[in-house]
Amino acid sequence: MRRRIAVLVAATTTLVLVAFLIPLAVLVRTVAFDRAVNTATTEAQALTSVVGTVDRSTLELSVQRANAQGRFPLTVFLRDGTVLGAEAERTPAVRLAARGRSLTVDTDSGVAVLVSVGDSSGGQAVIRSEVGERELMRGVHRAWLLLAGLGVVLLGLSVLVADRLARSLVRPTRELSEVSHRLANGELDARARVDSPREMRDVATALNHLAGRIRELLAAEREYVADLSHRLRTPLMSLRLDAEALRDRQESERITEHVDTLHREVTRIIEQAGRRSSARSAPSGCDAVAVVSERVEFWSVLAEDTEREMRVDLAPGPLRVALEASELSDCVDALLGNVFAHTEDGVGFDVRLFAHEGFVRLVVSDDGAGFGESVASGEPLSRGASGSGSTGIGLDIVRRAADESGGSVTLGTGERGGARVTVDFGVPEG
Repeated sequence: MRRRIAVLVAATTTLVLVAFLIPLAVLVRTVAFDRAVNTATTEAQALTSVVGTVDRSTLELSVQRANAQGRFPLTVFLRDGTVLGAEAERTPAVRLAARGRSLTVDTDSGVAVLVSVGDSSGGQAVIRSEVGERELMRGVHRAWLLLAGLGVVLLGLSVLVADRLARSLVRPTRELSEVSHRLANGELDARARVDSPREMRDVATALNHLAGRIRELLAAEREYVADLSHRLRTPLMSLRLDAEALRDRQESERITEHVDTLHREVTRIIEQAGRRSSARSAPSGCDAVAVVSERVEFWSVLAEDTEREMRVDLAPGPLRVALEASELSDCVDALLGNVFAHTEDGVGFDVRLFAHEGFVRLVVSDDGAGFGESVASGEPLSRGASGSGSTGIGLDIVRRAADESGGSVTLGTGERGGARVTVDFGVPEG
């Protein structure tokens, strides 16, 4: 924007200067021309009294003196054909002036001023003054240079003023952009200054109001999550007591472990909600091989119970991704949970993990019916969208995890005709 304003002002100033300086340059040329011609005419007219009153010898001396002292060469054409002073031809213009008509004509070397005057013998003589091109342009080039210099100075000043003005407009805009990015990164204390121009001040005020409203909404969300945790605590405690009361010791320990896992997940969700109000920090990352191996081992028990063939191909680790271990674990659970939820018992699936073009790629594909026509529009990745009666949140969790790491998610059809989800996770910097 700053550069565009400077270019616009420079173009406008250039047009104004051209419209002003070109006529002024022409005027300077005209004034110099008229000045030289008038001076030559004055010098020629100074001899008119001499030509009409003195004899020829005196006239010749007077013409020589005038040529020695004047700027322009003078020639006197007498009626009898005698030519005194500077050499010059008796041109048709001279013959016309000999009939009693004074005039100014253009020549190859400049301008000739012809003055008709009566001589001492009663005839008609012509006084000719020659003005060269150099005399006609005396001082013109210098004036043109001064005008050009003035134009350059004015253009530079206009661009400088425009740049200062543009800076005063661009600076508040950049500050607003910086504040908006800080808010997007979770710095809810960021506020825009309101000491800018009126229009920018209105935008800054609206942005500050929006930041305050976001802060209020997040505070309300954290309170709601805290309330939810208290509401869940009593049922979880009841489940734990019921599990501990079971007579089968192994069954009691198994159910108790599941209740503890559920309690930890609820606690982690509460902590994550509480961190949303603070600035985001770059995740430390985790070893994807270790996390995926642990979750595959967990789901292998259920796969065995449902007679599913689990084909696992994990690259040798470590393969670090820019994602916390808990978030990657949720992502893997969402993918494998969809396989168990949306395919019949006995349907096998593949889990592959490997490095691919600067990313860590996780591929989960099954031998079921696939996504169908919805995969073309990407509908399964939309939050709450599901064509199989589910909540539609599972794949959205996967998408958000991939986006947070700087990767992406692709849906497709597997080699055996079932659904295939390809997730590319970004790797930590450095």
